[in-house]
Amino acid sequence: MRTIPIEPIATDAFAPFGDLLVAPALGPRQDRAAAIENGRAGVPLNVALVRSEPSSGLMPLTRMERHPHSSQAFLPLAVGSYLVVVAPDRDGRPDEAALRAFRVPGHAGINYRAGAWHAHMMTATEPGTFAMLVHEDGTEADCVFAAIAPVTLAPPDETAGPRT
Repeated sequence: MRTIPIEPIATDAFAPFGDLLVAPALGPRQDRAAAIENGRAGVPLNVALVRSEPSSGLMPLTRMERHPHSSQAFLPLAVGSYLVVVAPDRDGRPDEAALRAFRVPGHAGINYRAGAWHAHMMTATEPGTFAMLVHEDGTEADCVFAAIAPVTLAPPDETAGPRT
């Protein structure tokens, strides 16, 4: 079974898959921090609360998902740090040879682009809670799953922070 190293998240490394959301450097507000995509007219925004469990790194990751018509944002509410696993698209499936895993500190959010392949949300060491925003109407068009060859994640380095 293949093991994927976990690297600290960096804005440029994550850019092909979405946006890293961090506190504004200047001023009280940063408008247009991420592109909120909705490719289906009339499909409502779902604001959900998601409880995430820690990844031991030993449990194999066996599937990925994507939301072909909507971006999907995760905003940590009570999270130490968390892991995101992403892959570029290759012929309508995740490119397993190009899987990447990132450790994200609990003070930063992420916004996956519509169609970005990603794994389920995993916290690094303790359970956590996120606000999740995605356009959904409850149909099969909301989310597509793809099985992948089992992979494990290398233990995260808790001392590294995000790089912008």
